[in-house]
Amino acid sequence: MSKWMKLANYVLEGNELTNTEALAILESPDDEILDLSHSAFKIRKHYFGKKVKLNMIINAKSGRCPENCGYCAQSSIAKTPINSYKMVNKDVLVAGAKRAYDLNVGTYCIVASGRGPLKREMDIVVEAVKEIKDTYGMKICACLGILNLEQAQQLKEAGVDRYNHNLNTAETNHDAITTSHTYNDRVATVNVAKESGISPCSGVIVGMKETKQELINVANSLRKLDADSIPVNFLHAIDGTPLQGVNELNPLYCLKVLALLRFINPTKEIRISGGREVNLRSLQPLGLYAANSIFIGDYLTTDGQETSDDYQMLIDLGFEIESVEEMKTLLSQK
Repeated sequence: MSKWMKLANYVLEGNELTNTEALAILESPDDEILDLSHSAFKIRKHYFGKKVKLNMIINAKSGRCPENCGYCAQSSIAKTPINSYKMVNKDVLVAGAKRAYDLNVGTYCIVASGRGPLKREMDIVVEAVKEIKDTYGMKICACLGILNLEQAQQLKEAGVDRYNHNLNTAETNHDAITTSHTYNDRVATVNVAKESGISPCSGVIVGMKETKQELINVANSLRKLDADSIPVNFLHAIDGTPLQGVNELNPLYCLKVLALLRFINPTKEIRISGGREVNLRSLQPLGLYAANSIFIGDYLTTDGQETSDDYQMLIDLGFEIESVEEMKTLLSQK
């Protein structure tokens, strides 16, 4: 039995990785990637079988953001020619949900730029969520920035199942990425979502000049936060942002990162998110041996691959899409 399979069994027995073991994953020889991925799959299969959860984003409000996040084309300091617009109306959000439902997407993600939602924006989201729940019954994730408890409770009452607010990077790297809010602001929003009864979703952006140790630290922080869903984004550096030209990643390292997240957070949804097409490239299928969830369709300001290609990838892997009806059953049991 290989050392990676022994480590997977160790995790399945309820043990946590030591820092040395975590670092060994990120520094493992490239020619061990199949063994490492197979061992991560043992953990993934134990908790999730061969199911894959599909997620889809609607960019409900684009640009006009006062924050200075270095990776983001929508920030106040970005010099990017994006399509900027205020919060779309309720009908657009509902129409997006119908498209997601028709594509058998389990989780529909309403994402809006900005530091946090204005009252008018909250009202639109709340009304849309109520109609989507009544009509399609699908899981809804909201990502609207920093929340207070009253806003979180409004979203919960409307029917929002999950709230996303990423840690993005380790606390020690945070100020190199943004200074318009703190790392603790992000942690507080995740905790507010939990306090209101909403499932917390929080993840990372890999490749923002963090060290391997910082990546391990944020993976452990997500475990301590008890985030139910962990989106793993790989930096797709956009011209006009402070991180333009940064290209630290390669497909094999991305696979090691996904394995690390699975070993440290064995029971959680690990979602391959933004940047997978340009960073994992032809090795995208291997990522799903560690992860159990992906976004399909486009992201906020960058294009995803064709949805038909994603479906074909899942078919070729022999994986099963978790259907909307299965999602309804799971939600009704909570």
